[in-house]
Amino acid sequence: MPSIAGAVGGRLFWVHRGVTWCRPRRCLLPLQLPLFSSLAAAAGGGGAPPHLPVVIVGAGPVGLVLSFLLTKFGIKCAVLDKNVEFTRHPRAHFINNRTMEIFRKLDGLAGDIENSQPPVDLWRKFVYCTSLSGSILGSVDHMKQEDFDKVISPISVAHFSQHKLVDLLLKKLEGIGFQTYLPDEIGSSTQDLVLENKILMGHECSSIQLTDDGILVGASFNNAGRMQERKIHCGLLLGADGARSTVRELAGINMKGQKDLQKLVSVHFLSRDLGKYLSRERPGMLFFIFNPDAVGVLVAHDLEHGEFVLQIPFYPPQQMFEDFSTKVCEEIIVKLVGWEPTDVQVLDIKPWAMHAEVAEKYIGCNNRIILVGDAAHRFPPAGGFGMNTGVQDAHNLAWKLCLLQNGVASTSIIQTYESERQPVAHFNTELSVENFKAAMSIPATLGLDPTVANSVHQVINSSLGSIIPRNLQKTLLEGLFSIGRAQLSDYVLNEKNPLGSSRLARLKSILDEGKSLQLQFPAEDLGFRYELGALDAEDCAEATCEAERQKHSKRSREYVPSAKVGSRLPHMLMRALSTSNEVCSSTTTCLIHIFLANILHV
Repeated sequence: MPSIAGAVGGRLFWVHRGVTWCRPRRCLLPLQLPLFSSLAAAAGGGGAPPHLPVVIVGAGPVGLVLSFLLTKFGIKCAVLDKNVEFTRHPRAHFINNRTMEIFRKLDGLAGDIENSQPPVDLWRKFVYCTSLSGSILGSVDHMKQEDFDKVISPISVAHFSQHKLVDLLLKKLEGIGFQTYLPDEIGSSTQDLVLENKILMGHECSSIQLTDDGILVGASFNNAGRMQERKIHCGLLLGADGARSTVRELAGINMKGQKDLQKLVSVHFLSRDLGKYLSRERPGMLFFIFNPDAVGVLVAHDLEHGEFVLQIPFYPPQQMFEDFSTKVCEEIIVKLVGWEPTDVQVLDIKPWAMHAEVAEKYIGCNNRIILVGDAAHRFPPAGGFGMNTGVQDAHNLAWKLCLLQNGVASTSIIQTYESERQPVAHFNTELSVENFKAAMSIPATLGLDPTVANSVHQVINSSLGSIIPRNLQKTLLEGLFSIGRAQLSDYVLNEKNPLGSSRLARLKSILDEGKSLQLQFPAEDLGFRYELGALDAEDCAEATCEAERQKHSKRSREYVPSAKVGSRLPHMLMRALSTSNEVCSSTTTCLIHIFLANILHV
């Protein structure tokens, strides 16, 4: 937890590593319109829309974590989501140390995850192979003894699919009074509707209007086959509605960075036969499969229950998402497995594009709209930074809104959310792109250079796109790719073939030296530092800051505990001397709880 800033009696105070400091307030902006006004008059009949201090758009992990934290802090809120049901597509699955530390504060959520996740020996490795039953080209174990000894953090990383995390979060929210509703369960009338502690599914944020004292939100929903719009007034609108955020679009906030790094098809399927086989023969989290018939990455979300997601690259317009029917996907699965499981059940097929972008700003409309999670940043999945960064965004924002509502801080504290979290997003974007490139070094070493594939695709698009039909372009493209994949045959990739031997030796070197795709980044997950924000950074002279930035840029994977202002408080077990309780707490969580309890009585 970084230092906490607020305003009391015209003074600025902050709590940092258990010590309270005080200095004249000179950096806080003048108090603007109250963000948490009750608007009693507006809510008191006459057809006026109901008012809430906060409306959250998006009922994914980030939006649900936000709603839980805000409610615990005494801030009334509701959640809108355009979907009528929660997705069962697994999506994110790796939870890093810092996020698990935050989950320890959510009524035992971290413990529930640890008890529900697959055994660590089933997911600690990345496996590189010619098929799931063929030759293993190499593997990397991403867990160290210090992870189990909990040296740098009071809790270990976890492998737990996003849809299961959402289920646990919904149970936690039910425990504090939240309920989930569909449009037909609450009717079409908004007058006298109590929205507090409600998750409104099937409600899409379709319009926003800045008022004198908040935001008027239009939420579209389907009422018996007819689209209607429900009006809701709020002090703050928090956009946690994902990579294609409607809130971000309505607020006119642009994304900056790299688009369309790769296009993929995501195939969610079940096969207990395959799960049992891999658990017994070659357990792992990710399987990178390269053979003459197909190339893909298999994410083993749960080997015990046989739940998988297969990621397949594709190249439109020659290859279209519509080409990947259930039958085609089943055929690709068999090619990558090396034998035919009898119980493959394809549940869902989705296209997606990989981007590396950060919103140009996180806050808009006079501090009334705030972006959180994927709405504010879109990363390649390499390293699992997306959901983790989003949850940490939510945590950072929630305690600041708590201080704001309780009159401890002025509205300027909202700007520190952007000044602290946006640099982290830029850094994680760069790191995830580097990690993605490291992942691409493996097929390049085996003779399948992705840059060559992209170049071939571009040439076909630019020179043949307007001359020959798409089907012929597709045949040509796939023919060239098939020739390239021929280099993955057993005839080439073996120790007796000079070319294959050289490539396998290079592959081994990349894996042994840690230059392939990495899973854990403790230096970044725990060692990031807020140089600007809700803290006093005068101890950081310019030379010191520059030295820190240069050291950080070397990408050391080792976490070095730091006592510098703006850093996460290093983990150490503590026990209160005033009680006989032998239970120890970590410094990473207990001090901020003591502060909030004493100052805010929460």
